[in-house]
Amino acid sequence: MSEALRPDLAIIARHVARGARVLDVGCGDGQLMAALRDEAGVDARGLEIDPANVASAVGRGLAVVQGDADVDLAGYPDKGFDYAILSQTLQTARAPDQVLDHLLRIGNRAFVSFPNFAHWRVRMSLLWGGRMPVTPLLPEQWYDTPNIHHVTIDDFRAFVRQRRITVEGSWFLSRGRPTSAAAANFRAEHAVFLLRR
Repeated sequence: MSEALRPDLAIIARHVARGARVLDVGCGDGQLMAALRDEAGVDARGLEIDPANVASAVGRGLAVVQGDADVDLAGYPDKGFDYAILSQTLQTARAPDQVLDHLLRIGNRAFVSFPNFAHWRVRMSLLWGGRMPVTPLLPEQWYDTPNIHHVTIDDFRAFVRQRRITVEGSWFLSRGRPTSAAAANFRAEHAVFLLRR
């Protein structure tokens, strides 16, 4: 990839098929979309809530519209994309279960990545400091964080199992580097899942 991608985005980029149709929900400034377009000939579309990020993405020549995943995904057609991507956005959604349902309706497959709120540093911060953690992956104070649903890897695994969603792939990161699935709920700071119905 020409521009260095965030580690979770790099994993997603490596596993999106060449020439695929992709919807990137919460696409930020379009960095992943641009890499997929330029390196893999992907037809990438984006949905982003922040107007400054929309402007940056459009400035890169990307097809991005301003919108809210909690509201606007309902308007997308069934199976309109090969992949729907939701990176570091799940925990900010008001109704993450409904957003996931839409992702799996819109895309043949869905990538979901999120920070793991059960990582040992988060646990230690709460145990020893008694305060909400501030880490490189979760840099905001409790009062200004966009994170409204604190999900863990084990929570997410239970959620997809209960809904009979198939996990085609999973990757776990600690300090931006891959870590094993063994004890991932404790050891991994970040998770990436590839899902399908």
